[in-house]
Amino acid sequence: MSIVMTGGGTGGHLAIIKAVKEELEGENLIYIGSTKGQDRAWFGEDKQFKSVHFLDTQGVVNQGVLGKFKSLYMLIKATIEARKILKKVNAKVVFCVGGFSAAPTSFAAKMLKIPIIIHEQNAAIGSLNRLLRNHAKAFISSYEEDSPIHSYPIKREFFEKSRIRKEIKTIIFLGGSQGAVAINNLALELALIIKERGIRIIHQAGENNIQEVEQSYRDMGIGAIVFGFTDRLSDYMQEADFAVARAGASTLWELSATACPTLFIPYPHAASDHQYYNAKFLEEQGVAWIMREGEIDNSKLLSILEEDMTKKSSKLREMIKSDGAKKIADMLREL
Repeated sequence: MSIVMTGGGTGGHLAIIKAVKEELEGENLIYIGSTKGQDRAWFGEDKQFKSVHFLDTQGVVNQGVLGKFKSLYMLIKATIEARKILKKVNAKVVFCVGGFSAAPTSFAAKMLKIPIIIHEQNAAIGSLNRLLRNHAKAFISSYEEDSPIHSYPIKREFFEKSRIRKEIKTIIFLGGSQGAVAINNLALELALIIKERGIRIIHQAGENNIQEVEQSYRDMGIGAIVFGFTDRLSDYMQEADFAVARAGASTLWELSATACPTLFIPYPHAASDHQYYNAKFLEEQGVAWIMREGEIDNSKLLSILEEDMTKKSSKLREMIKSDGAKKIADMLREL
């Protein structure tokens, strides 16, 4: 008997699987993802899975007519393959986190009448999860009141590094491992003022922008920490007293788990504008700020840096519970 985990394409989806599988040590785990996206990079060599499978699929959204036909053909072929895998591993439950990587296994599970547990990371529900929702044994979302589990599944290390912020001594700019031009530009525009205030800068500039951004800081005489992809993200978040970041689900909830107050600048082209609605969920509870990319106000950000972060940081620590991944793992074990 096995627990099958599926979904991915992006780090936001895959981070959920990583957090939940931490709580499933000793279980017979199988991962089924896609040859596209980041799936193989995350789990290709992961020894906690008894076996990993990468099917040839691609997204249907934002494809032309021919691209859609090709994607659907690949989906049908991959679903047949996923059905064989589920039968071979004697799958008893499928944990789906969405993304095009999850489609074949989820459809195959429905055909075989294997229970599906869905986790939706975003406030705006993804197209696959929306399609599968009524067929799932449970639909989990931190944004919905009727969800059986409200705590977001985050790796333990982020909670272990949580602390209450007060005065801002270090700021972190997070554009994701690929970087965000708008956030990079904002950081460099304000760098000298931030330096004059005695505030350190940590900056995730993106793999392709590291040298350019580092040189810009050197030219200004600023010793900023600049990086692209890193396995020390929780350490950098712990160091920071304030963040400026995109509002992808993983980044948003990891910052929240460390109790770091954040100004979110959502990616404007995200599907269904989901990053904006992710950030809106926190802003409405008084623990975050939002600026649209086209409405960035430097003076407003500088005024925020003068605020005492204690209230927002304390409220984040009270709001964000560390039991999300464990509760999902317990649900999977029960099934």
